[in-house]
Amino acid sequence: MAVMSAMPIPNSFLAQHCQRNWQSNTKSSSVLFALDIPSTRPFQVWKLAWTGMSAMQSHIISMRGISSGKPTSNMCNAAQSTNAVSSFEKVDFLKLQNGSDIRGVAVAGVEGEPVNLTEPVAEAIGAAFAAWLLERKNPNESRRLRVSIGHDSRISAKKLQDAVSLGLAGAGLDVIQYGLASTPAMFNSTLTVDETFFCPVDGSIMITASHLPYNRNGFKFFTNAGGLGKPDIKDILVRAANICVKESIQSANATVKKVDYMAVYTSDLVAAVRKAAGNTEKPLEGFHIVVDAGNGAGGFFAGEVLEPLGAITTGSQFLEPDGMFPNHIPNPEDKVAMKAITKAVHENKADLGIIFDTDVDRSAAVDSSGREFNRNRLIALMSAIVLEEHPGTTVVTDSVTSDGLTTFIEKKLGGKHHRFRRGYKNVIDEAIRLNSIGEESHLAIETSGHGALEENNWLDDGAYLMVKLLNKLASAKASGSSSGSSVLTDLVEGLEEPAFAVELRLKIDQNHPDLKGGSFHDYGEAVLKHLENKVTSDANLKKAPINYEGVRVSGYGGWFLLRLSLHDPVLPLNIEAPSNEDAVKLGLAVLAAVKEFFALDTLALDKFVQQ
Repeated sequence: MAVMSAMPIPNSFLAQHCQRNWQSNTKSSSVLFALDIPSTRPFQVWKLAWTGMSAMQSHIISMRGISSGKPTSNMCNAAQSTNAVSSFEKVDFLKLQNGSDIRGVAVAGVEGEPVNLTEPVAEAIGAAFAAWLLERKNPNESRRLRVSIGHDSRISAKKLQDAVSLGLAGAGLDVIQYGLASTPAMFNSTLTVDETFFCPVDGSIMITASHLPYNRNGFKFFTNAGGLGKPDIKDILVRAANICVKESIQSANATVKKVDYMAVYTSDLVAAVRKAAGNTEKPLEGFHIVVDAGNGAGGFFAGEVLEPLGAITTGSQFLEPDGMFPNHIPNPEDKVAMKAITKAVHENKADLGIIFDTDVDRSAAVDSSGREFNRNRLIALMSAIVLEEHPGTTVVTDSVTSDGLTTFIEKKLGGKHHRFRRGYKNVIDEAIRLNSIGEESHLAIETSGHGALEENNWLDDGAYLMVKLLNKLASAKASGSSSGSSVLTDLVEGLEEPAFAVELRLKIDQNHPDLKGGSFHDYGEAVLKHLENKVTSDANLKKAPINYEGVRVSGYGGWFLLRLSLHDPVLPLNIEAPSNEDAVKLGLAVLAAVKEFFALDTLALDKFVQQ
């Protein structure tokens, strides 16, 4: 296998750490190549005297040095490369944080959405993650730290992959690129023990923006302890702001490794289904299952998981990666997307339909009759499966799940429903916390389709959720009781579902005089406190005795939840009721309580109660 050596770089640090020949480590599964991407002059923090120190010692000192003290600013003059020119733009790194992810605009062309996730910004983020990782992994002279990088089908994926790779390699870390991959696979690479694939890695980065439009992109980060949380992301962005590119771009080469790790990930999924069916080679033989990948990264599931298990997959659609998402939004919550997979099930007379989001950490299903398993129904189905295996366990969900789901989990299944806050990381962390204090929990799942199981290292893995469904099909077939997807449909029998459900978004005008220079967060909390006080004086309404987010109230046979969005100046209002009339009564109660908050745009609620 040919190996291309890196060109000399005018930087003593890069010369030590990037210009190397990995020919002696060549494996059949890997490809070695030179990464020819824009680089920068040495970061200011790397302008150190390296004499008398080992490469790794110098590296640790330099990277730890950048994290000490508070930054003078979170702004950076980051160069944005184009084919014609290199311009400089102000980038506020902290505005790239989206909970436990980093997200930004990576592609120009959408009015009002300037690009802020440029290649230099990505390079700085890569270097910052390297610094964060080095402080926690305590490397030694014997082995460099390794970081794997994968991406979904977005059109900006490869340029960001190369840029973040340069930031990592420039910091002295080994970089292994996976190319098109799923978010769950990236976390798994921190757990897999297989030197052929350079695993386990010490850290992992997934380049994705989930179901957001084509012009967006971002990063998710993992170690073997799981996904990084909000404080970690803020830490990385502050570091990136301190070490970001401040000088003009020049060409340089760096060498990375490239492997097909998805083969490892998919083989594990196949093995899990075979095991559930008593180690049968083709436990899904005779089943017709169609997959809709929405042109994201999930197309592998049909050919690499279902077909080796014996399933027929004809009629599967949108498996080819296309970052423009020409057919529908890859989102199991989207009505158009669910209509598309339902249509495919009917037209192909399939037993089951499976749909994924862009990076495969969310999923949903459709049975042979067209019944959708998403949102509350998917949670009910997964709860039924998990509670068969772990009787009495606690199921942790987000805050917008229905009262009918609580009744189903607790009365029908004999489990416990712990309704927590929105945000998949919040839900997962709460399940982990419950286990740590002695309350057994094996499932954490959001209505969005994010679902994580204790048996799968608390990874929110859309493909693994679908494997749990396949296990039921396979085991039923192995026992001779197979009747297609009805084995799944029967599991949610008795779930009470609302006749009427709606979500309205009440926006906060941050420029309104009512805010008096304060934050939208404080204003939103004031709205919620006022609503809570109003509820206590209304005999028709009852505040939920246990609640972790917003104000949840039951009344008129239904309930409402008004909460503050995790990231945006918005108060989402969810209402479920036995009829439209009852839902309007709940809406009127909310409207009466918030009408004096003039910075709150209640137009959507006004229209709803007037229908």
